[in-house]
Amino acid sequence: MNTDLSFSNYEIKKKIRTVKVGSVKIGDDSSFPFLIENANTTKPIFAIEIPFLQDNIYPDFLYEQYGTKDFYKILDKLQETKADVISIKFNTQEEGLDTLLQMLPAAFSRINEINKKRLILRGANNTQIDKILLPKLSALAKNESIIAFADEFSYEEIVPSIVERNHILVLRSPIDINLAKELNILCTDKGLSPDRIIIDPDMGGLGYGIEYGYSIIERIKQAGFDGDTMLNMPIAAFIGEESYKAKEAKSDKFDKNWGDFNQRAKLWELSAASAIVTAGANLIVVWNTETIDTLKEII
Repeated sequence: MNTDLSFSNYEIKKKIRTVKVGSVKIGDDSSFPFLIENANTTKPIFAIEIPFLQDNIYPDFLYEQYGTKDFYKILDKLQETKADVISIKFNTQEEGLDTLLQMLPAAFSRINEINKKRLILRGANNTQIDKILLPKLSALAKNESIIAFADEFSYEEIVPSIVERNHILVLRSPIDINLAKELNILCTDKGLSPDRIIIDPDMGGLGYGIEYGYSIIERIKQAGFDGDTMLNMPIAAFIGEESYKAKEAKSDKFDKNWGDFNQRAKLWELSAASAIVTAGANLIVVWNTETIDTLKEII
């Protein structure tokens, strides 16, 4: 009877792809990384996200960590944080799209002067806007970047610009392993390399379906470890945006025994982010720099 409990006899499966953006390596997971001696233990990558335009979705108290609401001053301050990547969300409504497009060339000139880190360039989470906006962002990006995101309704318009400019594309599908795989196949059929895809399972924040999102991440990762080449891409979670949608993180109308609102909102994001790290997410995008500081100390 084999009584060896060291796990040394287990096969180390290293099936998750490595996606590189500059010197930042995303993915490259091994199964049983903390149980097998000398196994690869690739750490998750953290991004801090800021909106390009001020809106009422981004909480005022988060601007306090920078001491300013000026986008370019914030971008400059982010160079000194522990964030591995910086995510910029180009948030706009349809009526403001033309104005934003006119602003972008000058904006990217300043962004390129200030920024020294790799970028995630995000659209507005609106299919009709992003079909137009994301190819423009792809063309203006000075360096290889992560473009987020395309989905089943927008990939045909977005993928060609990603392939042409040799960027990395985040593909979002609605918390379903089969839809994630199907979207990956459709995009590779249009010429996008599987090595330039990051999966976004579109999970909710704490209290809004994180358990289901957690299980979907686990299922996708297990399929990758089992050899599915259309599901072995790294996984991204835009958990900052999802966390601050929760009423507990955006409303100060709760009873006093819920504690200080600002602190509660920050802990809401930290708790959600720590959960998806445990689930196996490779790229975690948050809104509060303290979340990155805390999780990097733990990891």
